[in-house]
Amino acid sequence: QVQLVESGGGLVQAGDSLRLSCAASGGTLSNYIMGWFRQAPGKEREFVAGISRSGTTTQYQDAVKGRFTISRDDAKNMLYLEMDNLKLEDTAVYYCAASIRALILNSAPYYLYWGQGTQTTVSS
Repeated sequence: QVQLVESGGGLVQAGDSLRLSCAASGGTLSNYIMGWFRQAPGKEREFVAGISRSGTTTQYQDAVKGRFTISRDDAKNMLYLEMDNLKLEDTAVYYCAASIRALILNSAPYYLYWGQGTQTTVSS
């Protein structure tokens, strides 16, 4: 089973950029469809972005399209989320997750392995 560890979160101002990283160990990242999810206080965990095994197909939540970019480096067993033009509503704990499904799915139950999360806080 693969272990996932996120990093890169922090406190930033609205309009700033931040890059989240997810390091995988105990397994080969290329075997999985990968996703980023987030959970704000009092809200359900929501899909942010997903990437296919090959890296050629990506999918985003409408609220982050054009601002966030998901990428992967399977040689390094790493997943990334580049977040630009951050908004107050992007404040959340961000999780990376791995799925063995055939397609990118935007629902948390389809993801088998999860990291512990990294907090991102956007201030005005």
